Amino acid sequence: GGEHCRADTSEPVSILDEPAIPVRTHSNGSPRSHGEPVRNAAAGASALLDTPDFYRLLVDRVRDYAIFALDTTGHIVSWNEGARRLKGWSAHEIIGRHFSTFYPDYDIASGKPAYELATAIREGRFEDEGWRIKKDGSRMWANVIITALFDDDGTHVGFAKVTRDLTDRRAAEETLRASEERFRLLVQNVKDYAIFMLSPSGHIVSWNEGAQRIKGYSESEIIGKHFSVFYTEEDIASGKPAFELLLAARDGRFEDEGWRVSKDGSRIWANVVISAVRNPAGELIGFAKVTRDLTEYRAAQEQALADTRRAAEAEVANRTKSEF
Repeated sequence: GGEHCRADTSEPVSILDEPAIPVRTHSNGSPRSHGEPVRNAAAGASALLDTPDFYRLLVDRVRDYAIFALDTTGHIVSWNEGARRLKGWSAHEIIGRHFSTFYPDYDIASGKPAYELATAIREGRFEDEGWRIKKDGSRMWANVIITALFDDDGTHVGFAKVTRDLTDRRAAEETLRASEERFRLLVQNVKDYAIFMLSPSGHIVSWNEGAQRIKGYSESEIIGKHFSVFYTEEDIASGKPAFELLLAARDGRFEDEGWRVSKDGSRIWANVVISAVRNPAGELIGFAKVTRDLTEYRAAQEQALADTRRAAEAEVANRTKSEF
């Protein structure tokens, strides 16, 4: 009863829960470890990387970048497919020529190509964006990186030059910039509306011609001040400016009509629209405020109401007299 039981080893034990693992062998039949294929693949990759042709093929097949080498004086000694596609010259047309071939006349006259090489040697690399010239004479806006190459002894042996064509991106940026400039000029020259921007805290960050005409402040006088400067003391005491920004931030916009104060202390009856401005991430970056002076319109309405009231009273008086 106190003895331990031992498994009967006379019969083979079969483990059914685990799949059989095949034993790989070499061609001579000897077992091969499971790690060998991985080691062999890594060794093969290492051998490939050590092959000069691998890097040549890697560079040659890149089509979106012009990648080529210069000698120590700036003459072209290699040329890839991307360089041919971007710049237009074939390898046999361009190899041996100086890289200043790609620069506009004004850059050559100013010594820019030599300056770029000197900077690359001194700092290890040089990066720039600017106009470059293609074989057909057309220009492209390019990002250029020049890297100085040194051997193991520290001897300067040449340069690697990588160029990317950013013409389309620049054109899109210029179109956007022109559109923004047109809009700025449009807003700036509107005279019947005060149109200006506020920071998220309500401080004024832009000012147009209409705002100066309606409110009396010049741009230099008002930029940086809080927009509550336009409100009556009663409205400031009741917290109305902050309340308007709160509603605009919550609902997207706020609209109101009421008295506002000009620089000279006079009051104007204004229609005010405050719109929340958010970035693509949805974060509040400020407010757009549009104010229209309705003082004369309101006075005309009040005058018309007064005239109507007087006319009605006169009619009632005349009717009363006629009845007697």
